[in-house]
Amino acid sequence: MKRVSPRPWIILAALSLARMAFGYQFQTVATLATDLMRRFGLSYAQLGSLIGAYMLMGVFVALPLGLLGRRFGDRWVMGLGLALMTAGACVGAWSDGPSGIALGRTLAGVGAVAMTVLQGKIIADWFAGPRFMLGIAISVCAYPIGMGMAQIVLPPVLAHAGLHAAFLTDAAAPAVSLVLFLLAFREPAHAAAIPRRFSFPGRRECLLLTVAGGVWMTYTASFGAYASYLPSSLAFRGYGLGITAIVMTLIAWGNVPGTLAGGNLAARFGGFRIFLTGTLALTIGMAGSALTGVPVAWAVLVGVGGSIQPGVIMAVGTLSVRPDNRAVGMGLFYTIYYAGGAAVPAVCGIAADYAGRPSGGLLAAAAISALAIPLFVLHRALTPHARMLVRA
Repeated sequence: MKRVSPRPWIILAALSLARMAFGYQFQTVATLATDLMRRFGLSYAQLGSLIGAYMLMGVFVALPLGLLGRRFGDRWVMGLGLALMTAGACVGAWSDGPSGIALGRTLAGVGAVAMTVLQGKIIADWFAGPRFMLGIAISVCAYPIGMGMAQIVLPPVLAHAGLHAAFLTDAAAPAVSLVLFLLAFREPAHAAAIPRRFSFPGRRECLLLTVAGGVWMTYTASFGAYASYLPSSLAFRGYGLGITAIVMTLIAWGNVPGTLAGGNLAARFGGFRIFLTGTLALTIGMAGSALTGVPVAWAVLVGVGGSIQPGVIMAVGTLSVRPDNRAVGMGLFYTIYYAGGAAVPAVCGIAADYAGRPSGGLLAAAAISALAIPLFVLHRALTPHARMLVRA
């Protein structure tokens, strides 16, 4: 009997832990928002800019990092990214003002770019067939787990050890992921056949990647902005910390069963139906949270129902480009994603300031999430998704 190597699963565990660190680091400022606004006198727009600092450099470095990944290999570029995530967290923890915190988040965000650009390619390299969708789903749902962990871990650390210690917790997960990845990762056998020269995908592939990146951006950026402004919105409306913790946990960790189930549902009912159902649930849930009560019910709709589609989106994006162009192609894909990730929190902050309450930011996030539908329809018109997913 042929021995099954555990290496792919260890690599997937390292990638999932890194993506969990991504969610945790991104959510840190939002979780600490009340203390930061009081301590530094920040407006909602300034808070949104501090949140968006984590995504800012991705616009400029995602594509170059994809090129570097093709030239120098996944091990070195991914390792550098995880090291920067760890170092950036330490810089933010040692800072005494918003500018230092923003610098640390920017450095950590650059590291997160390297991780996100290469993770889909690495999973596609090591997992084929049904295991590909499973690997993608596991890595995608690690992000909201990190967001949920931030909501649970950071408040007590802030209360008992202070702001510096709270920011220092951002360094734990990427440091462990770095060690695990470097110990386990080897280039797959077929990697030697991929030329290590700088080159770009063709025009059609670039078009598909740009549209797919727009779909992923509208989904993730709107969800991130929603999660960032929801705690402030609940506090503004008089809900206590207990309800806020329950709501944020449902929104973040409800993604785990939702995303894992989404892959199986897509295989049974078709990727487009699952995408459309999930996106509508997400948009309606966001708007409902802003306009009505019953936050726990809306949290279930957003967390579970609104999370069945990310595996489909990520699979479509990853498979929009040939394997030999995948590292560079995902750099282009994430350039679009990071452009929105940096801008959307600030846009939602402006909406919150205009409305005079943080629920304005939730409505803006709902409107942005709805834009994923026409973009996905366009991508589906450009290439047959059924054939693409079978090819995985």
